[in-house]
Amino acid sequence: MDSNIHKKVLKRLLLGWLGFSLLIGGVVFFWEMEKVDDHVLALATQEAGTFTSETLGHFNRIDEAHPEVLQQIRATADEFLKDHFTVIELYNRDKKQFLEVVDPGMESLEKELKKYVHRFPLEDSVQYQKFYINSRIYMQVLLPLQDDGGHLAGYFEGVYEVDDATFRNIQHDVIRTLMLVVVVIFATSVMLYPIIISLNRGLVKLSGDLLKGNIELMEVLGSAIAKRDSDTNIHNYRVTIYAIRLAEAMGRSSAEVRGLISGAFLHDVGKIGISDNILLKPGRLSEEEFAVMRTHVLLGVDIIAKSNWLGNARDVVEFHHEKFDGSGYMRGLKGEEIPLNARIFAIVDVFDALTSRRPYKEPYSFDEAMTILRRDSGSHFDPAIMAHFETLAHDLHQLISHASDREVELALDHLLQKHFFSR
Repeated sequence: MDSNIHKKVLKRLLLGWLGFSLLIGGVVFFWEMEKVDDHVLALATQEAGTFTSETLGHFNRIDEAHPEVLQQIRATADEFLKDHFTVIELYNRDKKQFLEVVDPGMESLEKELKKYVHRFPLEDSVQYQKFYINSRIYMQVLLPLQDDGGHLAGYFEGVYEVDDATFRNIQHDVIRTLMLVVVVIFATSVMLYPIIISLNRGLVKLSGDLLKGNIELMEVLGSAIAKRDSDTNIHNYRVTIYAIRLAEAMGRSSAEVRGLISGAFLHDVGKIGISDNILLKPGRLSEEEFAVMRTHVLLGVDIIAKSNWLGNARDVVEFHHEKFDGSGYMRGLKGEEIPLNARIFAIVDVFDALTSRRPYKEPYSFDEAMTILRRDSGSHFDPAIMAHFETLAHDLHQLISHASDREVELALDHLLQKHFFSR
C-alpha cells in the first residue's frame, strides 16, 4: 500500500509540476515578451529622437524648403539605416508622407509589412507592432515627433531590426527566466513530497482507526443479537468465516466480500425487535409466531437503513431467507433475482445452524448437514454455489469445529484485515 501511495503522490506531483510549469511558464513568457517589447521600443524611440528641432521645423514646409534642407532630412534618415532601422517613413502633422527610405535589400520586408494597416497615434503615444520574420525580430514603430515647444511636428515610422547580440541576450534572458520558473516549481514539488506523504500517513491512520471502529461496532451489534438468539456470539464469527471463504473460492473481489461480511455480521439484526417468547421458544413455532418471526427481516432493513456505511449489508439482511425456487420470504425472489451475496450466505447460514447446538436442538454431524444441503440444492440453494461449497466444506468445517472460540476470532480477524485493510 505504501508503495502505491508513493507512486500516486509522485505521479500527481509530476503532473502538477508539468502543469504549473506550462501555466506559469506561459505567463512568465508573456511577461518577458512584454519586457522585450518595452526594451526594443526604448531602443527604437531613442534612435528616432535624434531629429533636431531645426529639422522638425521643415516637416510641414517641405514645399518651401531649400534643396539642402531636404537633403539634410534625407541624410538624417539615411543615418538611421546605418544603425538598426531598415525602413524609414516620415509624415507631416497632417499625416501626409513626404519621405520613404528603404535599406537596400530590404524591399521585400517593406512589401511584407505594407500588408499590415496601422493607425496614427495620438500626440503623446506610440504605436508599434512586433514581427518575427526569418528568425529575426522586427518592430514597426510609429511615433509622434514634437519640437522644442512641445508641438506636434510630424510622425516618424521606422522598422527597427534587433541585432544579433541583442537578440541573443533576449533569448538568454527569456530562457534563463523560464528555467528558473521550472526549477523553482520543481523544488517546491520536491519539498511538498514528504509533507504530503506525512499527511497521507496521518490520514490513512485516521481512516484506518475509523474503519476499525466501525467494524468493531458492527461486530458488537451482530454478536449481541447472536448471543441473545443462541447463548453465544461465536455463530456470527463462524458463519462469517464460512461466507468469506466461499466467496473467495468463487473469485469475488474484496469490495464485494466486504458487503458480504457486513451482511453476515448483521443478517439477524432485526431479531432485536422479536420477543423472547418467540425467539427462544424451544419447540416449533405456530403460523402466527412464524409470521412475527419473519418480520425480523424488515426490522433489520429498517435498522441498517439509518447508516450509509452499512448499506452494503442490505443484500444479505433483506434477502438471505429467499429461496432459489422462489418459495422464500420476504419477497419471494427466484434464482438470480436474489442478490449473489444473499445466495452465498443462505448456504453457510443453514450449514452453521445445522452443525451448531441451539437451545432447541443438538448439532447435526457434517455428513447429515451436507445431506440436507444437497437435498435442497436447486430449491433452497443455488446449485452452482453449492458446487463451490462442496469443494471446501469438509476441510473448513474440520478446522472451525475443532478451534477454540479465541482461535475462531483470530481467524476472522485475519480475514477482516485482508479484505478491509489490505490494498
